Amino acid sequence: VQLQASGGGLVQAGGSLRLSCVFPGRTVSSYTNAWFRRTPGKEREFVAALTWRGDQTHYTGSVQDRFTISRDNNENTVYLQMNSLKPEDTGVYYCAMMNGVLGMREDRTYPYWGQGTQVTVSS
Repeated sequence: VQLQASGGGLVQAGGSLRLSCVFPGRTVSSYTNAWFRRTPGKEREFVAALTWRGDQTHYTGSVQDRFTISRDNNENTVYLQMNSLKPEDTGVYYCAMMNGVLGMREDRTYPYWGQGTQVTVSS
């Protein structure tokens, strides 16, 4: 575990949460930043990514227009703003970072991971 994720919690459907991720001793803008999640009964899946140049964001279809990945270079922190949350968004969310952009939707290409933060959305 090298990254530190925080911000998870319990929220009602339709609510919002903001996850944060820091990489102690490193500059997050040097890496492509991503969020993955493991929902009950499923494999870990890609949620969102932001290229190291900051010129592209990518989302899985189920969170498009609800989630926003961003980065604050002054705070050296990556965020995942999650709005209009649904019960099916419940799971453990992981931040990850990698060099370059190839394979950004594949968890196996990321060498740096956080410990995960639990998000629970009640109906």
